[in-house]
Amino acid sequence: MDERIVMVDSGTGLAITERQLDERSAAASILLRRRGVRPGDTVLICLPVGPDLLVAIDAVIAVGGIACPVPPELEEAGLRERIRGSRARLMITDLRAAVRAAEESRVRMVLGVADLRRPGDALRQSGRSEPRTSGNWPCV
Repeated sequence: MDERIVMVDSGTGLAITERQLDERSAAASILLRRRGVRPGDTVLICLPVGPDLLVAIDAVIAVGGIACPVPPELEEAGLRERIRGSRARLMITDLRAAVRAAEESRVRMVLGVADLRRPGDALRQSGRSEPRTSGNWPCV
């Protein structure tokens, strides 16, 4: 029996099947629980439309969190306003501008897409006022 494709990334042409989505979302939800996300917590998600966004939203919902998508194409000031307004403590993004915009907000932990794919990886803690990040930033 063929695997059902649930999404094709318009930018890369890569497809994600129902089984892949379930597996990636389950692994990501385990990581979110380990990072302290509880039912009712708001989690910011600043990713472009594609399979990674779908996985992140699915994982947040699976742990009972509130997925709060933030358009990655916003200017830094717009990102800052949305991030502060959400009062979230955790954000999922690979965008440096979003991490900069999270300074002086309640965000204390930032997970990248690579973190969601490797739930056993430990996050390193950075300075007091900076969000904790995985250090897996792409060249943006």
